[in-house]
Amino acid sequence: MNKVLIIMGSDSDWPVMKKAVQVLKDFKVEFELHVASAHRTTAEALKLAQEAAERGFDVIIAGAGAAAHLPGVLAAVTPLPVIGVPLNATALQGVDALYAIVQMPSGVPVASMGIDGAKNAALFAVQILGVKDTSLREAFKNYKAEMAKEVAVKNEKIGRLVEEMEG
Repeated sequence: MNKVLIIMGSDSDWPVMKKAVQVLKDFKVEFELHVASAHRTTAEALKLAQEAAERGFDVIIAGAGAAAHLPGVLAAVTPLPVIGVPLNATALQGVDALYAIVQMPSGVPVASMGIDGAKNAALFAVQILGVKDTSLREAFKNYKAEMAKEVAVKNEKIGRLVEEMEG
C-alpha cells in the first residue's frame, strides 16, 4: 500500500497544502495530514517523522514558511524521502522558506519544490511511489498524457485566434 505523510507547520498553510491532498486523492494514494511545528511542537514533529516508516509511510511532504526548518528537522530523523514545500508566509514572499529548505547541509537531503508548490510535491511523491507500483506509474503516465492533450487543445485555440486576427 502506498502511503504519504503530510505535515504542515501551521493550519494557515492549508490553502496551499490542500493542493497536495487533492492530488493524492485523485491518484487514490492513502495519506495522513498533521499540523506540527519544528519550533512550537518539536517533540510531536520528531515523533511523526521517527515513526513514519514503521507506520507504513513511504514519503513525507512537509510544508513550511518563514524559517522553514520543518522539512529539514523531519529529514534528520527519518530514512524516508522528504519533500519540502516552501510557503509564501512572510514579507519575503517565500524566498526565505525556499532558501531554508533547499540549502540543507550535506548528508540531510530534502527535495524542494518551488514556492507554494504543494501540487508538485504530491506529484513527485506519486512518481517516487510509482518506482515500485506499476499501476501508479501508469496512472501518472496517463496524467501526463492528459496534460499534453490539454496543451494541444490550447495550441489549436490560439492558432484560430491568430487566424481571426489576420482575416
